[in-house]
Amino acid sequence: MTSPSFLTRLGRSLAPEWTARRLTARIRVDALAAEMAATDRRQKMRGLVEAVAGYDGAARGHRTAGRRIASTSADRESWTSLTRLRDVHRELVRNNAYAARAVQVITSNVVGTGITVSIADASKKVKSRLATLVTDHLETPAIDFDGRHNLYGLQALAMRTVVESGEALIVRYRRTSTAGLPLPFQVRVLEPDYLVPWIDGSRAIGKVGAGNFVSQGIEYDPEGRRVAYHLYKEHPGSLFAGFNQDWIRVPVDDVIHLYRVDRPGQSRGVPWGAPVIMTMWDLSDYEEAELMRQKIAACFAVFWIDSEGRTKLGSDPNAPPTDTGLPVDMLEPGLQQRLPPGVDVKFATPPVTQGFEAYTRANIRKLAIGYGVPYEALAGDLSQVNFSSGRMGWLEFQRGIGQWQWSMLIPHMCAGIGRWFLDAAEFRVPGATLARLKHTEPRREMIDPTKEIPAARDAIRSGLSSRSEELRRMGYDPEKVDAEIAEENARADGLKLLFDSDGRHPMGAPMTAVSKDTILPGDPKGNGNA
Repeated sequence: MTSPSFLTRLGRSLAPEWTARRLTARIRVDALAAEMAATDRRQKMRGLVEAVAGYDGAARGHRTAGRRIASTSADRESWTSLTRLRDVHRELVRNNAYAARAVQVITSNVVGTGITVSIADASKKVKSRLATLVTDHLETPAIDFDGRHNLYGLQALAMRTVVESGEALIVRYRRTSTAGLPLPFQVRVLEPDYLVPWIDGSRAIGKVGAGNFVSQGIEYDPEGRRVAYHLYKEHPGSLFAGFNQDWIRVPVDDVIHLYRVDRPGQSRGVPWGAPVIMTMWDLSDYEEAELMRQKIAACFAVFWIDSEGRTKLGSDPNAPPTDTGLPVDMLEPGLQQRLPPGVDVKFATPPVTQGFEAYTRANIRKLAIGYGVPYEALAGDLSQVNFSSGRMGWLEFQRGIGQWQWSMLIPHMCAGIGRWFLDAAEFRVPGATLARLKHTEPRREMIDPTKEIPAARDAIRSGLSSRSEELRRMGYDPEKVDAEIAEENARADGLKLLFDSDGRHPMGAPMTAVSKDTILPGDPKGNGNA
């Protein structure tokens, strides 16, 4: 430790207060100098680390100064911005043609006419009775709480809500036997606004189980598993919602939370157009500016220039004055105007638009990539593709559709409603809960049937696929198709009708009725069996 200076020792005896302030200031200066030195060392160390880093994306500099980079979880990212992001994307879907089209394209391709249900792993009697309940309850508006949609309409509504708002809530409403429904339950699709985002355990006393906690309206047990959802009784943005809204606790068994999981641990969904919101805004502003430019260009203007100062050459004396106070003349077809000496005429040069189509097309491609749909489907523009390139793009889109169907919609919404259906049917069809439901995605239109049908036939004949698999791939229920074929064959046999589409007859053979005396190829005994 250094000894005090002469000035310090003198100040202690003559001016102790001044000396104390001086020493305090010196201590602060020394601390600040030490902090600056430490900061300098950290910056040098950081620069050294960045200098030896193997990734350019991890560098810090003027090129990355405006980037918002944080090591936050998926829920932390959406905690403060989810509501605003959802509202912004809905506004775009309402008023932006590209956003509305993207939602429509995804919904119509993922759901289409509906993901159908068939009964499996049940006796013939149980299967028949359950199939009747599927027709009477699931395929009619009886399943809908609002009475507007059948199961397939609810699928489309939920999928549209997921794309537009990021997530959807499918809630089961239990009904009594006196409700007059084929099965005592109904389903309602709710927007994510119904989730109460601001409550936690301390604000939900009496509505949260012991040891549980609530985050963004979702209640978890001590192990982190979902046990309930806290939902408003009315939409918070409803005209009649009011300011003092109450909410209810709905068990997790009565709620299907449908959303696309992009990151592990993600508990809420975000609108699918989030990556391209700014692009849509910028493109809309650009198109409006170009529209105004074209309006200006459509105005054909002529300027009279008089070097002698006359201001009313050829003007109508009864014409109303303009905002600028200058006279305005109108040009008419066949007009012959004599110009006095010193008068000249100048024509306005309208602005010329360059690069509008290329710039717009490039931005629409960016929008299509952001939503995961083909450019041709989003823009309705097929001028830049041929059959091969269009087919490749469509096949890639089909892979994305299959992923959305089998990783989100079918295992969550379809399977969840299927469990509710079997639970409710158990009271009317004993053994219903032992059955299993199969789901078939909507029919995929063939791009080239002349090649795809022979390929499917060869795959079946070579044992690489089955008829059931190929039928499901085309959107058909194999059991229904087999039943229809058997019914048609029986009716044709009863009427003694023969068709070359009947597989029981060799192709190209004479059209004769099949009997035990008919010898088919490979049937030397004449039993009528090949």
